[in-house]
Amino acid sequence: MPAKLDLKPVFVLCLLVSFLLASCDLLPSLDSNSATATSQATVGDQSGNGIPLNTWIKAKTGVEIRQEHWKSPGNNEDIVTIARFDLKQVHLSVGYQPDKPLSTSDWMKQTGATAIINGGYFDEKQTATALLIADGQTYVGSSYSSTGDGGLLAVDQAGNVILRALKGQGYDPDTEQLQQATEGAPMFITNGQRFQFNANAASQRRSVIAIDKQGRLLLIVSPAMAFSLDEMADLLLNSDLSIQTALNLDGGSSTSLYVNSGNHKVTIDPYTPLPIVIIIK
Repeated sequence: MPAKLDLKPVFVLCLLVSFLLASCDLLPSLDSNSATATSQATVGDQSGNGIPLNTWIKAKTGVEIRQEHWKSPGNNEDIVTIARFDLKQVHLSVGYQPDKPLSTSDWMKQTGATAIINGGYFDEKQTATALLIADGQTYVGSSYSSTGDGGLLAVDQAGNVILRALKGQGYDPDTEQLQQATEGAPMFITNGQRFQFNANAASQRRSVIAIDKQGRLLLIVSPAMAFSLDEMADLLLNSDLSIQTALNLDGGSSTSLYVNSGNHKVTIDPYTPLPIVIIIK
């Protein structure tokens, strides 16, 4: 008489396979937003919903935010966040605390700002490496060379925002009375044209401040270690942002952007406390 087939092990095996197949749906999907997610970037409304790519979202009067997927010819890519401001509706200042650098979230709490982006370069002592003026007080008076590739972001006594290359027009304290100032390098774009500079090909997190051809202020952040300086310059020039002038700020671990406006927020954290920030109110 033939032996009976024991179906219990087969049944158990089928259950196990079914469970494993079902559990695959629980794994996170990898899409174009993955670079932003791993860089701890959050952009969305108060309900936690993200915003569609390539769409300007009006956060409040004079404040808009947008995300775009940028890809370089070398196939480096990231989700880039842009905040755009009508300079007639906002006020720009520089925050500087070398003795007490703060996280961006703490800078936001301390200042009550609408937006904050990290500022210029600083050394291991948290001291600015170039011109730094905050609320009319000069903390660091030395400026980058007028023959190099540095740039100046400033606010004059009349409240006008200045963004320019220092090459051929260096800072002169005898003729320029500035209330706010921080410097960066290299310039990316001047007069709507690509600025020429020499840089290595290392990819890094990037922070950029720019003014478009309509006179609006742009804060632009790539939170992943995706683009070299040359790639970033080319991407800015070829973007749909209509950029007139653009300056590289301190990137890498300093890269950060916060916007808290209306129902929408942007949260891109730095990896280190910041002694220098640019404040938008």
